[in-house]
Amino acid sequence: MKYIYPAIFEKDENNNFNVTFPDIEGAFTFGSNLTEAFTMAEDCLGCALYGMEEDNQKFPSASNITNYQNTDEKFVSLIQLDLEAYKKKNVKAVKKTVYIPKDLNDKAEELQINFSKVLREALKKELNIQL
Repeated sequence: MKYIYPAIFEKDENNNFNVTFPDIEGAFTFGSNLTEAFTMAEDCLGCALYGMEEDNQKFPSASNITNYQNTDEKFVSLIQLDLEAYKKKNVKAVKKTVYIPKDLNDKAEELQINFSKVLREALKKELNIQL
């Protein structure tokens, strides 16, 4: 099934694009350029919806794109995801709970760090895996 959610793209002081999904709690990512940001947004949406499905959570309704105002530094775009195709393309995700110091958590959230991506990349590096 296909899902469409609005994503807010906001340029930061380093010219990266931070992406948030206002309808999906905790779904945010970034890209170093617009192309990467859109790619990461689709993957972020896929991970979030897949995880919610695995946890038997109801998907939130998508808000209306006109609820958000574009500015010079921020714009909204719709991200479409075919969840079934995403699941076939990606390895089954496993939810993990980790504990980190609060100051690290606060700083990472302030910078809108994608925790899942950081953990995935660190594990690949530690295990010397190229995926």
